[in-house]
Amino acid sequence: MSKRAIVWQVLNSLKARLVISALLFILVLLPLIGVALNDAFTEQVKSATKNELSAYVYSILAVTEVENKQISIPELVLENRFNLIQSGLYAIATTEDASGKQTIVWHSQSFMGMVPPPHFTIPATGQSAFEQIELAEQPHLIYSFSVSFASQNQNVPVTIHIIKDEREFQQQIDQFNQQLWTWLLILMFVMLVFQLSWLVWTLRPLARFTQELHSVEQGKSMQLSSQYPTELQAVARQLNILLNTEQTQRKRYRNALADLAHSLKTPLAVIKSQADLSEASSEQVSVISRIIGHQLKRAQTAAAASWHLGIRVDEVAAKLLRTLAKIYREPQINLSGEMADAAVFKGDEADLTEILGNVLDNACKAAKSTVKLTVTGDAYQLLICIEDDGPGISEALQNQIFERGIRADSYHQGNGIGLAIVRDLVDSYNGRISVSRSETLGGAKFSISFVHSI
Repeated sequence: MSKRAIVWQVLNSLKARLVISALLFILVLLPLIGVALNDAFTEQVKSATKNELSAYVYSILAVTEVENKQISIPELVLENRFNLIQSGLYAIATTEDASGKQTIVWHSQSFMGMVPPPHFTIPATGQSAFEQIELAEQPHLIYSFSVSFASQNQNVPVTIHIIKDEREFQQQIDQFNQQLWTWLLILMFVMLVFQLSWLVWTLRPLARFTQELHSVEQGKSMQLSSQYPTELQAVARQLNILLNTEQTQRKRYRNALADLAHSLKTPLAVIKSQADLSEASSEQVSVISRIIGHQLKRAQTAAAASWHLGIRVDEVAAKLLRTLAKIYREPQINLSGEMADAAVFKGDEADLTEILGNVLDNACKAAKSTVKLTVTGDAYQLLICIEDDGPGISEALQNQIFERGIRADSYHQGNGIGLAIVRDLVDSYNGRISVSRSETLGGAKFSISFVHSI
């Protein structure tokens, strides 16, 4: 089967759809929830940090004074981290003249020994800015707030910058992420086990339904007997009705065929006993008698069979090959077979024997020395290929060879109904039969295919 057919078969399965849906919910939706929670927590931590730095700004502004147009801020402030050198929390006050030149007018003790960034963001008076900067080759968060002090009828603009090491910020996020994804993985595993267990329990009636269908298909049982949920009860009931109807009709057909054969045997015997019967007529009566006997034997052999039985092709084919090898000894015909063990015919063994026997017999009649049988198949299809090294069948006859009374020139015996019977049998099982030229042996190649309904 092609990859597309396999994919379609998987997607066409109710069980596969439910499993895929559960996996999509667990493996896609939960990670998306994790990503959303992570983003929400990051924004929350970022907002909390911004509020924290904003509070530090107001604490610095609370002790800021302006004298003679000069900014005055105590060296030591209330927050102790501002007083510890390189503590990770820094405060800087800058001014900007008319030309845009920035000047640091004050910084906290913690900023001693640090190299300031080349440029600070100066928001408009009364506005703030919150962003990320590089300080000492490390990422930091900076909150800037601009104010204007009045001194001697003049405004003195000043911007307070609070800088905080981002590692503390990132540490909170990393710790949250670790806990979040640990619990999400645990939740995913628990939900996966729960979902699969639930699916197994939910689909158990379908599995039992399939097993019973296989039992019916193999002839081990004739009805669906188990109790099913409401949704499947109607299907099981209708299938049982269908099986009963099919079995009854098939039995009537076999009985009618057997009755017809029995009814014709006596008149034929009377005709054959006539003393004035010509030799040609007597021969034809014998042919008719043999055909009736054959059909009667078929009716008796397959009386208890059903369409759903699975017949192993290799066993039937092996018997035919052994029989034909004994028949075609002069000249010797080399009969070979390559048969897959998994190849089965969903029908009567007598019908399979009729199909293979007729085509193989015709191939032996036409072959010079070699006949090859190839059988492949699986649960979905059966492919039979019969090739010979004879003269082959002309294209003009390839479309007519299956008509009654038409015989190929390469067959020196027969009345031209064998392949017609084969075609009728193949058609009755919704199969296909075709003839072409063999690429390997050069003679005729008969290809027979059946598609099994599962």
